[in-house]
Amino acid sequence: MTIEEVLQELKAMGSEQTRKIFASHGAPLDTLYGVKVGDMKKLLKPLKGQQEIALALYETGISDAMYLAALVADGRLMTRTQLDHWAASASWHMISEYSVAWVASESPFALELALKWIDDPREHVAAAGWNTLSNSLAMLPDGQIDRSHMVDLLNRIVRAISTAPNRVRYCMNGFIISLGGYVRDLSPEAIAVAKKIGKVEVQMGKTSCNVPDAVAYIQKMIDHGPVKKKKTAKC
Repeated sequence: MTIEEVLQELKAMGSEQTRKIFASHGAPLDTLYGVKVGDMKKLLKPLKGQQEIALALYETGISDAMYLAALVADGRLMTRTQLDHWAASASWHMISEYSVAWVASESPFALELALKWIDDPREHVAAAGWNTLSNSLAMLPDGQIDRSHMVDLLNRIVRAISTAPNRVRYCMNGFIISLGGYVRDLSPEAIAVAKKIGKVEVQMGKTSCNVPDAVAYIQKMIDHGPVKKKKTAKC
């Protein structure tokens, strides 16, 4: 398929109702076809392995195409420059926190980039960094995770979450959950931090979405049984 054919398919899949739903979550309407993720995934098979198409889809700036780009792209093949560009140019939080973070977590530069991004003053880039860290914890073998560094990040969250930008607070909370759920020897530390910071307040737009309770979520993951690391964060 050509990039033009993919965009035509996406546009045909869009609906006004889905556009309104995504808009209520913060999507910019002028870059949105309104394609359900389930419908979008029908294009994955014919696009499998087409890295250049994935990169071109992201460059369109169309939200649906950018999301599809992340599902198609292989983060292992992307350069630091390409991933930095994706993080900087994400159009809204669904792209920065999911699409960008998914692809970045596949990269050999995942931790390096994530730690750089969380220091970025731009809210969407910092949020992408925290979610890249969360995804990496869900995928990396425990032996590749620096425990002391993770504890330092927990302490950073204690100091900074109350004044962090809105979406960064949400992603910091997600990091606590991921660390406590996927790195079990640090579950007590993650739970202690979650209790210390208490309920995390995040503006969720015109939606009924709630911020997950980190303590309850971690405990649910522990109760579910032994950790099963993921092969990919994409969904």
